[in-house]
Formats: sequence, C-alpha cells, structure tokens
Amino acid sequence: MKLSIIIPAFNEEKTVGIVLDSIIKLKLPGIDKEIIVVDDGSSDKTSEIIEKVKKRNPELIFLNHKKNQGKGAAVVTGIKNARGDYIVIQDADSEYDPKYIANLLVPIQKKEAEIVYGTRLNRLPNLKGEEAKPLFVLHYLGNRFLSFITSILYGRWVTDMETCYKLFPRSAFENIRLRAKGFELEPEITAKLLKLGLSFKEVSITAIPRGYNEGKKLSALHDGPRALWALIKYRFVD
Repeated sequence: MKLSIIIPAFNEEKTVGIVLDSIIKLKLPGIDKEIIVVDDGSSDKTSEIIEKVKKRNPELIFLNHKKNQGKGAAVVTGIKNARGDYIVIQDADSEYDPKYIANLLVPIQKKEAEIVYGTRLNRLPNLKGEEAKPLFVLHYLGNRFLSFITSILYGRWVTDMETCYKLFPRSAFENIRLRAKGFELEPEITAKLLKLGLSFKEVSITAIPRGYNEGKKLSALHDGPRALWALIKYRFVD
C-alpha cells in the first residue's frame, strides 16, 4: 500500500525541518511512503528549510504557493498531487508526533475501517497537562462540542472532529470538491467522508498543544463558529 503524507506549512521555520526529518525516518513496514510538503506562501525561512531537506532527500515532493491561501488550500494542493492509495495529513508544527501514523494504519491493514482519525479527546480534560490554561480548556470544550454536533448530524460517534490526523482513501476525493481555504477544512473533510458511508474508526493519540506565542494559528472564538456552520451546511448541500 502506498501512503501519501501531506504536510501543509505556513511560517513554521522553527519546526518544519524537525517534522520532515521525523517523517522521513518513520518506519512503516509494508508501506510505500510519499511525502508531499506544501509551503503556503510563508514569509519566513520555511521554504529555505524545506529546500535543504529536499536536497538530502530528492524523493520529497515540495510544492509552493506564491501567496498565503490558508491550510485548506494547502491540503487541497497536496491531495491533487498525491498518488497514494491512502492520504494522511501531518501538521508542520510539533503538536503531533509522526510515530502515531503507524497506529492509524493498523485498522486499515486489518480491514477494520476505511477512515481512521487520531483522537486526542477520548478523555476528560487534563487540568494538570494539556488543559492547564483557560485558553486550552476552551479549545477542549469547543472541540468536544463540535465533535458532538458532528456525531448527531452524521450518525457516527466522533470524539475529535478537529484532529489533524485524518487517514482516508485518496479515491474518496476523486469526484468530490473541497471548497475550504482555511481551518474550516477539518469539518468539511469530515462531513464529506462520513456522507460517503465508509467505515470509520478512531485511534487514541497524544498531542502537545503549543501557545499563540509559539505560533499557534487556530482560534476557538474565530474558527469555532465557522466550523459549526460548515458542519451544518455540508450535511445538507454539496
């Protein structure tokens, strides 16, 4: 099986090299890896760092947006250029450890599911760890609420709709258009995958959330309502 790992990146000069090195070194027995990184118009040294990694690893596919268009646009560019049987999305920051990609593949290899999500939220809030600050408690509660709405609207129990780790067959989007440019991509992908009726499973993972002073871009207050609207809209249209 061939797996396309799509890495959208925007102003991630501090972490993109580390993430790429981890993905390149990642051992996935029986899996042919295809690594696609999309720089979404970064204004820092992100592109320079990706170019350096590519010189050492010519098989790396590097795509570049001249202007910043949003995470959704970067992922769509990656999907259009992917050739794998399956696709998984990996953020270019250090919140998600690539080692969990192997865990996501297990239900696929065992033919237990056709779509696998890595869930961070199949638990109570960790007030001594991830949710130690009010801002991250808000993120936790917002994500749980959106996931609950997803479960009601689409008839599948989902605990972490907003997770970066979404593993799905490339063929799922051969005849489906993704319209999102920004972070509303997460609910759109979820809505359109679940409407296909493919078997779905979640695998528990751990993530290390970063603060806004470290480059975090997702805003619960700004992006949360957009995600809710996307979930409702795509339940009935497109």
